[in-house]
Amino acid sequence: MAGGAKKKSTGQASRAWGTLRTLWQEKHLILFKAEYTFLVAAVLWVLEIGINVWVIRKVAYTEIDWKAYMDEVEGVINGTYDYTQLKGDTGPLVYPAGFVYIFTVLYYVTDHGLNIRVGQYLFAVFYLVNLLLVFRIYHRTQKVPPYVFFFVCCASYRIHSIFVLRLFNDPVAMVLLFGAVNLFLDGRWMLGCGLYSLAVSVKMNVLLFAPGLLFILLWEFGLLKTLPKLGLCAAIQLLLGLPFLLENPVGYVSQAFDLGRQFLFKWTVNWRFLPEEVFLCRYFHLALLGAHLLTLLLFTFRRWKRPGESIMALLKDPANRMVLVLFTSNFIGMCFARSLHYQFYVWYFHTLPYLLWSGGVKKLAHLLRVLILGLIELSWNTYPSTVYSSAALHVCHLIILVSLWLSPATGPSHQGGEGESQEKPKRL
Repeated sequence: MAGGAKKKSTGQASRAWGTLRTLWQEKHLILFKAEYTFLVAAVLWVLEIGINVWVIRKVAYTEIDWKAYMDEVEGVINGTYDYTQLKGDTGPLVYPAGFVYIFTVLYYVTDHGLNIRVGQYLFAVFYLVNLLLVFRIYHRTQKVPPYVFFFVCCASYRIHSIFVLRLFNDPVAMVLLFGAVNLFLDGRWMLGCGLYSLAVSVKMNVLLFAPGLLFILLWEFGLLKTLPKLGLCAAIQLLLGLPFLLENPVGYVSQAFDLGRQFLFKWTVNWRFLPEEVFLCRYFHLALLGAHLLTLLLFTFRRWKRPGESIMALLKDPANRMVLVLFTSNFIGMCFARSLHYQFYVWYFHTLPYLLWSGGVKKLAHLLRVLILGLIELSWNTYPSTVYSSAALHVCHLIILVSLWLSPATGPSHQGGEGESQEKPKRL
């Protein structure tokens, strides 16, 4: 028995030595081969701990919405459940009920919102959890060369700022969203749908993923088995919003899910080259909505499903879709957004490498892809935005969108049931 244990120990040591020898032999390829995603991501994630601590200690915090968040949840704590009466320094409460509950916890943990430094460290934890979830998606799919992850974390000033220097609610919603995507990859669909609904309850931008998610659910499960999952999403929204719905249902729905809210021209990142009267014009907004819906339909019927397959076949014979459909759905929404504010960058930042390396333009070399990432980062870091920064952002969006259109249709390679995945990605 002792001999068997010794033999096992020797075998493990031999395998470990073999792994180290392979890493040394391929050291010049570690940053370029997707199979080393886990190794590179782990190193960068550890570095990010120090970077976040350094940013919190050395870079000044900027108050934008945190005090307003605290004023809004304080109103609820004091017994006000009418959404039309809940306000902060920057205006009325315009986020769903999940935001209220999460930021109520933060209100108490940060001494009624006064201990900003504690809040910053909490958001640093959110940042690290979010990055871990994103890296796990990339590790599972192995679509992107590892060197790109440097741009996903360490090189983005704006993303660090959104998390730990501004304390916006957008990062909280995205942490929940990426958690849901990981659950979908694991085949835990009901739990993933529940977490997705929680993300929506923090901020409505997560609904940009909804068309892609609906497509995936229909393809994977068919109409009848999709309905319970949609029902769960709706039930969570109803349960979270119940105290406010009982007080003033119209006020809650109109405030928390206001799709027609007007944005200020001075904050726009993407439409600076337009005259302000065009930016504010309702016809312009309707044109963007029409273009958004049309593009979604085109991708749904020409890129996301198998060529020649009818929608009835889609409903009867579901098969897997996953990360590309979800990320593309969200990206299309970003392309046709009525306005993008600086904190909205986090809505799609971590998905951009996946989209760029999923495109169908073979001549879109690595250097050009990195250049596009750099131009997008520059556009979001230009404050205030300019005609040129907004135009550059749209050009980059157009290149990515065309590249995605030219990619092969994302047809499945096998029929799948619940718990299966189209790709057979590695587990973390």
